[in-house]
Order: sequence, then C-alpha cells, then structure tokens
Amino acid sequence: MEDSAGLFGSLFTIVMLAVALVVVASMWKVFTKAGKPGWAVIVPIYNIVVLLEITGKPIWWIILLFIPIVNFVIAILVYVSLAKCFGKGAGFAVGLLLLGFIFFPILGFGDARYLGPKAGA
Repeated sequence: MEDSAGLFGSLFTIVMLAVALVVVASMWKVFTKAGKPGWAVIVPIYNIVVLLEITGKPIWWIILLFIPIVNFVIAILVYVSLAKCFGKGAGFAVGLLLLGFIFFPILGFGDARYLGPKAGA
C-alpha cells in the first residue's frame, strides 16, 4: 500500500509540473502576442505589472492585488479586460479565471490576436 501512495504522489507531481509548464508557455505566448517580453511571465510581481500594462489598467492596481477579497475582484476585472483585448467575451474571462490551464493555451496558441487595451475598455 505504501508503494502505491508514493507512486501516486510522484505521478501527481509530474502531472502538475507539466500543467505548470504548459501554463507558463501559454502566458509567455500571450505576452509576446501583446508585444511584451515573454520572459516577464517568470518574474514574480513584474509579470503582474506587465499584465496590467497589456490590459491598460493602472499600475497602482498592483497594490489592490495584495488586499484580501479586493484582489479577487481586481483579478476578475483584469481577466475580463485581457479577454476583451484579445477579442473574447466575459465568458472566456471566467474560463481564464477558473480554468486557466485550459483557456490560457487557447488564448496563447490559438488564432486570437491582440487588439490593444482600447478593445478591453
């Protein structure tokens, strides 16, 4: 029984690392589609600054992302704006928020084109 638990844990870790790698690669592609450096995805906090720039939101919103409950509302607004910047609707934004590991690859590797923050306004 102990061997199966260890095997399950190892398999789970490998799957989660693969999912994380796909999400990072997808967000890298989203950033480059928006004309920003892809490597910004892997730099903590700076990736949020770049995401705010892509969506046309004020940089000072990063402070709001550190406030509990408020950060959830701000994340929703940013993801809705991100979806609109790529010509997608609010339903797609909900997908980005709840199932990012599926919707970020669709956004990054699909045919969606960056329309700019005016489209997301």
